[in-house]
Amino acid sequence: MSMIRDLRAVVRPSLRKGAPTYENYAATRDPSASTAVVDCAVYREGRRVACEPPLTPRQAIHRVREDGGFAWIGMHEPTEEEFAGVAAEFGLHPLAVEDAVHAHQRPKLERYDDTLFTVFKTIHYVEHAELTATSEVVETGEVMCFTGRDFLITVRHGGQGSLRALRNRLQDDPELLAKGPSAVLHAVADHVVDGYIAVADAVQDDIDEVEIDVFSAPGKGASRGADAGRIYQLKREVLEFKRAVSPLLRPMQLLSERPMRLVDPDIQKYFRDVADHLARVQEQVIGFDELLNSILQANLAQAQVAQNEDMRKITSWAAIVAVPTMICGVYGMNFEHMPETQWTYGYPMVLGVTVAICLSIHRMLKRNGWL
Repeated sequence: MSMIRDLRAVVRPSLRKGAPTYENYAATRDPSASTAVVDCAVYREGRRVACEPPLTPRQAIHRVREDGGFAWIGMHEPTEEEFAGVAAEFGLHPLAVEDAVHAHQRPKLERYDDTLFTVFKTIHYVEHAELTATSEVVETGEVMCFTGRDFLITVRHGGQGSLRALRNRLQDDPELLAKGPSAVLHAVADHVVDGYIAVADAVQDDIDEVEIDVFSAPGKGASRGADAGRIYQLKREVLEFKRAVSPLLRPMQLLSERPMRLVDPDIQKYFRDVADHLARVQEQVIGFDELLNSILQANLAQAQVAQNEDMRKITSWAAIVAVPTMICGVYGMNFEHMPETQWTYGYPMVLGVTVAICLSIHRMLKRNGWL
């Protein structure tokens, strides 16, 4: 009984009037706090402001608007509920919020009031021991950036394209980070395009391998079909690559050419370099697509030529076999008066004539390249 009284003494205070229940906590807690937040930091004069414990997005933006600097919030695959608090705190446009929560967006640059919304497609090369008709060559993800006067929010989708190393690298360059959120936006764009360049080099190796296989030692039968399957699969992966690169060229040109209040003029110059690299990658990807078309057409032409050769050989042997078939058919008619039927050497003579005719036809077909 004494044990029960002790337990009641512990439990009852939490049920008294005014005690903080779970519902009260949920109503009063920071709505911007989310498990989807990978990192949240305030930067002032290019240096990260040390905070312990880590800040929530609401605390970060309040500090920025009180003491200056800018906030960089990194998120990974937030749900609508997880992103709602951040969107409300930073005043993000509902259309941009919807795009950020739902992945599979087209690369683009949009302006909503005092916020730039940028979508990047990240590309990761999938290592494989051998290229097959079902090999996955590239894996795509997305990075969305909300760039404001004093904040930058990155929303990442997919298992690849982590920005942790990029953040650490920027923190080692306070002079660049002091330029504000547009410096981070440029760094993200440069990071994504550098990834395109690395993937393009790897895809080039795969295309070279397929090209060598098709033209150096053309196979037969199943191997010809396997080559066509590999080429088609590689073409599909290149098309996925192209969908990530081509739409991004116009946004990078706008960032590098059109003056924007949210982009520092010194940083705008760096966007030109990103646009140049992106244009080079786009030319490579278009070249990949055209080259794969040519390789596929050549492979199909080789298959057609091989089929024609097979048909010629079959036709040639059918012509040779037709001779003994015809002679045997004539002698199988059982007429009374047949040439040389009563002659002792008639049978060997007919066989000899049959073989001679067959050899003559074989020699003629071989000389003409049919056999």
